[in-house]
Amino acid sequence: MTWWSTIVLGYNGLIFSYFIFVDTFYVVMTLLAFKAILTHLIHTRHVTPYRLYQSGMTPPISILMPAYNEAATIVECVRSMSLVRYPETEIIVINDGSKDATLQTLVDTFGLKPVQRTPLRPLSHKPIRGTYASPNYPNLLVVDKVNGGKADALNVGISLSRCPLFCAVDADSLLQEDALERVVQPFLQNPRTVATGGFIRVVNGCAVHAGRVIKVGLPRNLVALFQIVEYLRAFYLGRMGWNPTGGLLIISGAFGLFKTQAVAEVGGYLTSSVGEDMELVVRLHRQMAERGQEYEVAFVPDPVCWTEVPESTKVLGRQRDRWHRGLLDTLIRHRGMLFRRRYKAAGMAAMPYFWLVEVFGPVIELSGYVLIPVAAWLGLINWFAFQVFLALSILFGILLSVSAVLAEELSFRRYRSYGQLLALFGIAVLENLGYRQLTGWWRLRGIYTFLKGGHQWGEMTRKGFSKAS
Repeated sequence: MTWWSTIVLGYNGLIFSYFIFVDTFYVVMTLLAFKAILTHLIHTRHVTPYRLYQSGMTPPISILMPAYNEAATIVECVRSMSLVRYPETEIIVINDGSKDATLQTLVDTFGLKPVQRTPLRPLSHKPIRGTYASPNYPNLLVVDKVNGGKADALNVGISLSRCPLFCAVDADSLLQEDALERVVQPFLQNPRTVATGGFIRVVNGCAVHAGRVIKVGLPRNLVALFQIVEYLRAFYLGRMGWNPTGGLLIISGAFGLFKTQAVAEVGGYLTSSVGEDMELVVRLHRQMAERGQEYEVAFVPDPVCWTEVPESTKVLGRQRDRWHRGLLDTLIRHRGMLFRRRYKAAGMAAMPYFWLVEVFGPVIELSGYVLIPVAAWLGLINWFAFQVFLALSILFGILLSVSAVLAEELSFRRYRSYGQLLALFGIAVLENLGYRQLTGWWRLRGIYTFLKGGHQWGEMTRKGFSKAS
């Protein structure tokens, strides 16, 4: 046996071992997720958001909405936030130097007038050019600032916030009416909670009226359809699985609730990272543990934020490239947490998982698609064994996707028609036959872009919400 055939055979053995490890891990996480969902459903039968709403215990919340070139969706988003059922909120829209009509649209729609607002927290950010309020919408504040990126805009919102909690929401998203009532529950049940996240669902294909999703539908666009199943899998089997372990490292930037003072104490959002949402959560884990403070980062599956997802592979590829660069950036910045007991599950389990599975997963998976057939062609492994391995890896991916759709149907049933469910089960099968491999390629490209020193955000085009007739 030649040296190169030894290397190929050895690497294929590594690939087989890797897939067995990852698949076993996913089975464990799926079981943890289903158990957590069941526990949550049983608990919420007795502790309803309405009872909490009436208790007088709910702390005020600032809804922070960074906006850059969001003229197509910004009005519906603000209306959605103003209709959220919660005792006391303030809505702070931060126009991050938009080049389109975002600011003028807000001024014209809501009758905004210039006002003075003094920052309460000394966070660094780009200069504020003006603040605006409306006599007709007393809880709405619009801030116009020099462009500095999403993290910089959020720091402006935190510095101006007057509430003990803030909710970071994307300007292409809509909150469900009871979203805040539900996502605030961990703060009421455990005063040590510093951050919670809710469920992100795809709004493409849904009918929207006056800032509300009034009819849940499926998009006709195949790229958006794939993302519905992808989001179900990420939140049900990912976030929900990590939640009971104490190792939850990601709260989506599109919908997260944070203790304002805790975030201000760790310096706010990091403006030099394109993965500012994950980086903040990991930094909270790290600094809380280093101070010896008891804390909790939680995920709640039933508060919903509806978000617009890309419908073209070009835009989606840029997004996934950026997500992977943000992941790498965060893990490298906080590499000191890896395998350190003081950080508990975050350092001993979650950090190794993200390095091994999320960062290097696309490298190993895509190289396997090339090297295993080469090894079979050279006669180093049996063709039948290769075909069995390929079939099992695809079938396992299908099983995970189908499990996520099943979790949705057994728990919250947002997609109620049989046609929608059949379509989702079909997409759960189809996405493993090309789409998953394509996202792996985008993630691999993200590693290359990161190593080249690429830090650009990437343009995200908006189509706008589908209006109800």
